[in-house]
Amino acid sequence: MHLRLFAFGMTLLCEVIRMGSGVTQKRSAHRETSEDCQSCLECSRDNGCVRCPERLFLFLQRKGMSHHGTCLHSCPNGHFGQRGRDVNRCMKCRSPDCELCFSRDFCTKCKPGFKLHKGKCLIQCPEGTFAHQTDCLEVCPLPPLGEWSEWSVCVRDGATCGFRWGKQTRVRENSQSGKATEKASVCSPQRETQRCRMKKKCPTEKRRNKKAGLGRKRERKRLRLLASVSANATTDIISGGA
Repeated sequence: MHLRLFAFGMTLLCEVIRMGSGVTQKRSAHRETSEDCQSCLECSRDNGCVRCPERLFLFLQRKGMSHHGTCLHSCPNGHFGQRGRDVNRCMKCRSPDCELCFSRDFCTKCKPGFKLHKGKCLIQCPEGTFAHQTDCLEVCPLPPLGEWSEWSVCVRDGATCGFRWGKQTRVRENSQSGKATEKASVCSPQRETQRCRMKKKCPTEKRRNKKAGLGRKRERKRLRLLASVSANATTDIISGGA
């Protein structure tokens, strides 16, 4: 009889201890789940959030051999939000140099040391573009503000004469100083070109032609003089013979 009562008491004590341990484990599990799944519609103790509210994005992080889900209002750097019919997900940008992206292949912000150009992150801006802060711009952000210079000499093929038409240019550079000048140094000066009338004959040609003209006149005068002398000599010979 005493043995039966003792056995019954021990059984009852073991059951109480087991139930107490189960309640403690459930409370601990509930606490862990509630901390990881505060913004989830559906949650897994091992994998975190499985389903998020309509406006939030599901962000999966790899932890060991499994993924752990979190519901976020906006995706972290290196990811973009992709809305779907059943779930909104944070997807990874394709380029590792991309800090923020609009889609998998279109970056909107690059990591330090890179310049953004047409959705791509580049180390150096392409030819014909201007590096400005974190972007490559096709139009210079700080246009020159100075006065136009005087028109240059009218030239063609490096010559200032000998042609009917040539070209002349003028430039307009930035007139500010300090930091504005440093920023504007990436911008090429504005340049204008116009058609201009040249001196068709060069001064050396005129002098040469003038000298040549004088020489021809002297030669004609000498020939006329010789002809005159020859004619007079002939007349004297005829007169003497008569």
